[in-house]
Amino acid sequence: MMAATFKCQPTGLHGLPIDASAPRSSTNFVRFFSMRFACNTRSNKLRHVHASISHASLVDPTPLSTSHDSSTESALILIRHGESFWNEKNLFTGCCDVPLTMRGVEEAIEAGKRISYIPVDMIFTSALIRAQMTAMLIMTQHLQKKIPIIIHNESEESTTWTQVYSEKTTKQSIPVITAWELNERMYGELQGLNKQETAERYGKEKVHQWRRSFDIPPPKGESLEMCSHRAVAYFKDFIEPQLKSGKNVMVAAHGNSLRSIIMYLERLTSQEVVSLELSTGVPLLYIYTEGKYMSRGSPVGPTEAGVYAYTQSLAVDRRQLDEMSP
Repeated sequence: MMAATFKCQPTGLHGLPIDASAPRSSTNFVRFFSMRFACNTRSNKLRHVHASISHASLVDPTPLSTSHDSSTESALILIRHGESFWNEKNLFTGCCDVPLTMRGVEEAIEAGKRISYIPVDMIFTSALIRAQMTAMLIMTQHLQKKIPIIIHNESEESTTWTQVYSEKTTKQSIPVITAWELNERMYGELQGLNKQETAERYGKEKVHQWRRSFDIPPPKGESLEMCSHRAVAYFKDFIEPQLKSGKNVMVAAHGNSLRSIIMYLERLTSQEVVSLELSTGVPLLYIYTEGKYMSRGSPVGPTEAGVYAYTQSLAVDRRQLDEMSP
């Protein structure tokens, strides 16, 4: 039996268009039979991965040009994870790895219904289980019926042991890239504390400053500014090139990492971003075209007439999915 061998080569809310045409240093991923991806969680570098239906080693590919066709159009879905157990208990969660409540599960499933007609070619999530659960549950509702598979490339063994031995199965899968850079901001010594009790202990004004200022971190934690440095850098280097190449991408992450990305997409000021609130389990849609991001708000649902016909290509995708549906 021949294996699908994955070879790694290091390598508005305001509805206004935002210029994102500046060239980046990251190269586009290489297509060879089918597209697959990996993220080395130790070095935190995304790598080229392409599948070959062969036992033979692949020749190192020549990177594609980083320039993009001005007519390229792609969808970007951003979603904050569903409610977690610590959300329910009103605790500071930060980078603690807490799963979804039943309500969070239901929020993710409802979000999946709302984006079920929007094509998804690849998924990025944080390294935290609540974001990963949300992404997986969303895809259970998608009309593409493709299976999301988390790519493991932490070691040579993990890469070898998770090989897929079917080209057909590979084509029916969606790669899921996990990255710590998309994690929630680290709340330091506040993690695990009750928010109300913390306000009573330190004073409401001080806690509000820790939570809602742009550049003031909580004790031994990250400020929103610090979180934005890693989240936006990762978006520019690894997610944006996929959009430029025409891939439709979903990002399941957290309130502060997503606020940081939206700040970049919509060119928000530090004063504007601190007042931006994102509800759990509510998807936001952006259309990337001609080097710009255009906000389309939150999709209503597949039964709403024409709700996904934001662009010609999305209308075509919806029609194709309709034809596939029983």
